[in-house]
Amino acid sequence: MRMRLQKFMADAGVDSRRKCEELIVRGLVQVNGERAELGRVVDPAQDVVTYAGRRLCIEQKRLVLVFNKPQCVVSTMHDPQGRATVADYFKQVPQRLYPVGRLDYDSEGLLLMCNDGALAYRMMHPKFMVEKTYLVHCRGALTVAERAALECGVLLEDGPTAPTRVENIHALQFGNTAFEITLHEGRNRQVRRMLAAVGHETLLLRRIAFGPIKLGKLAQGKWRSLEEEEAARLSEIIGRERP
Repeated sequence: MRMRLQKFMADAGVDSRRKCEELIVRGLVQVNGERAELGRVVDPAQDVVTYAGRRLCIEQKRLVLVFNKPQCVVSTMHDPQGRATVADYFKQVPQRLYPVGRLDYDSEGLLLMCNDGALAYRMMHPKFMVEKTYLVHCRGALTVAERAALECGVLLEDGPTAPTRVENIHALQFGNTAFEITLHEGRNRQVRRMLAAVGHETLLLRRIAFGPIKLGKLAQGKWRSLEEEEAARLSEIIGRERP
């Protein structure tokens, strides 16, 4: 079955399709010994695709892991600045994994790790409307009007945000506020920017759910496999076979 090169690379566990496109444009991918161009179509049964000195093959067994990312850890597999990355926590896992989306360096919580680029694409692309829920602590009291603004959408420098749900609001010490916010967009530092737009500094940002997957009591820096029910519900959302 012939497919676009970036899809083949994503299915082989290199990274998301968008990242694979960047690698192709940078001239880091070869097909049958020649530099590949963006838009190339390959036949996995006949063409030899290489990246970073190794031949790529589509892995038959998909692996999805639930990870509780601590703060001050980069959500990439490599960091040129030498900071801790999520890859440091999966050195004993034989499969080549990469994160599904990103969590800010100073944010924490649920991050999915997988070896399936197509699954990552479906979980992250806005058209699939996969919800993400965050526990937020903000400085000061969140007013009724500010909650309404967050739920209706606020105007950021890159455009208005889609509607959200704000729930489980309660007061913290020193006059601060805790609440949960659920959204399906995934803009850079979106929740922090939304809070800033209504006049609040974010003190804590922890992702506690991603689609049907919940963080639960998983300790920071630890990971686990999907439970059977989670895998089944994830399959329903992404519209493909169970990972």
